[in-house]
This record gives sequence, structure tokens and C-alpha cells, in this order.
Amino acid sequence: MTHAGTVLVVDDDEKFAEIIALALRAKGFEVRTARNGFHGYASYVRSPSDWVVTDIQMLELNGLEMIRGIRALNPAVNTIYMSAAVDEYREVLEHEIREFGVGVMNKPFSSDSLVERMTNTAADTALAARIEEVQSTVNVHPLPGK
Repeated sequence: MTHAGTVLVVDDDEKFAEIIALALRAKGFEVRTARNGFHGYASYVRSPSDWVVTDIQMLELNGLEMIRGIRALNPAVNTIYMSAAVDEYREVLEHEIREFGVGVMNKPFSSDSLVERMTNTAADTALAARIEEVQSTVNVHPLPGK
């Protein structure tokens, strides 16, 4: 199976994090888990990943705070927030979506829907990068008379 990318899954429900990790590994992702925001941040600092999939509500350092710290290292980190309380964070999540293009998953969700979101986003990002590369190498001239 081809390597689909690296993922850090952060959730204080370690069994839930492991279920997500198993599903992502089955789809070719290399996955690490962390049990809270502090461990997630430390894990990312030690070994940055392509993706961070994080619960929002965690004691001490929540997912939003952790991602803020990670963005100081990598402003473009691919992020998916997951929570059973999405409505409580609606305003900040809407900002995150607009500003950083994050994904939001309302718990409970299927591991297939998470994998689909990640692979579609990765394909969209790769396509956008390829289009930008082609546009920068092609010398486009306006049509005569335009």
C-alpha cells in the first residue's frame, strides 16, 4: 500500500483515538496518537506530521490552543477538529474554516467519512499545486484582438 501521509491523532479518549488510527493506517497513513493537547504539541514538535486530527475539548490544553501553538511552527498544517460539542465552538470554528481551511467533524462520525475528507483534501491540494506549477511554467499570451 502506498504511503498516504502522516497523521497525529489527539484525543483524551485513547480508545477512540486508536480506532481512528487503525482506520487511517488501513488506508495507508502513518499514524501517531497523543492523549491530550500537551502530548500532541510535544509529539508534533518532535516529529511534524502532514495532518493533525484533534478533539477540541480536552483538559488543560484544548485542541484549539494546541493547534495555535503548532501553527507557530507550521502555519499551513492540515487540521481536522472533532467534537461532540461543535455548536459550542461554532464562531471560532467558522473563523478557522475561513482562515485556515480546516475540517470539522461532529462526533460521532464514521472513520470512512474522516478518511474521505482527508483524501479528498489531499487530492484537492495536490491538484491545486499542480495547476499552479503548470500556470507558472506556461507563458500565456492574450488572444489577438482581446
